[in-house]
Amino acid sequence: MPLQSMTGFARREGSSGRHRWAWELRSVNGKGLDIRLRLPQGLERFEPDCRRLASELFARGNLQIGLTVSGGEAAVEAVVNQGALSAVLKLREQLGDLVDPAPLKFDTLLSIRGIIDFREPEESESERAARDADILAGLALALDDLRSMREEEGSALGQILLAQVDRIAHLTATIEGDPSRSPSAIAERLAQQVALMMEGASSLDRDRLYAEVALLATKADLREEIDRLGSHVAAARDLLAKGGPVGRKLDFLAQEFNRESNTICSKSNAAAVSAAGIELKVVIDQFREQVQNLE
Repeated sequence: MPLQSMTGFARREGSSGRHRWAWELRSVNGKGLDIRLRLPQGLERFEPDCRRLASELFARGNLQIGLTVSGGEAAVEAVVNQGALSAVLKLREQLGDLVDPAPLKFDTLLSIRGIIDFREPEESESERAARDADILAGLALALDDLRSMREEEGSALGQILLAQVDRIAHLTATIEGDPSRSPSAIAERLAQQVALMMEGASSLDRDRLYAEVALLATKADLREEIDRLGSHVAAARDLLAKGGPVGRKLDFLAQEFNRESNTICSKSNAAAVSAAGIELKVVIDQFREQVQNLE
């Protein structure tokens, strides 16, 4: 599955019958999938389909879905209020000679309020169903557009993240191969530190000395941290190759990267290792920042 960024925008518009519609979608970073809808009054029936279609394509992100619908020019029909017309004619008959006996003119009827109404023809059930189907088809296209944009940005993010993982691997190898980590260099540093301990203590218990030497040896050894960094690098590469919604897992790996780099910096007593450790922390921070944009 391709990687997806959580940011994107899409717009689709079209028409159905005399109605014009437009979908507008915006997506930004989010911890989970948060879908917010803005639907015209009377079209709330689209909400379940909006949520279902979006959930089928996206796993994370704050998604805003807006719909606008407007009516175009439509035929207008004249509707005669038969009850009101009958009442007017009956009243004219009752008044008899008190009113002009000439036949009622059409413009006179138009001037009488309530006799004739002009209104748009009512929408049939089949017309409404066809319009709803067209609007939902437009939503599906807009969601596909949004997914395409998120995947395009996700692909670019993936390349950046892979380069950062490669840099982490390179710095890890630099630390591993530093001369200060050779057995002879470690032994020399231990001998110097033990000598300093002996100078500062007139009498030092042998067991205490062994414990101190063991502690110094543990602090001088970065093997465990280097191995874990290598394992995390492999896991990050696998996740980026697998694709899909892997942002949370990569964020966890970023925390693990950071933990190991902190330990290396705290243990290091060689300038080159300390420098590589600091640069490692910088790259890891950049990696974690970019991961926040990934689904």
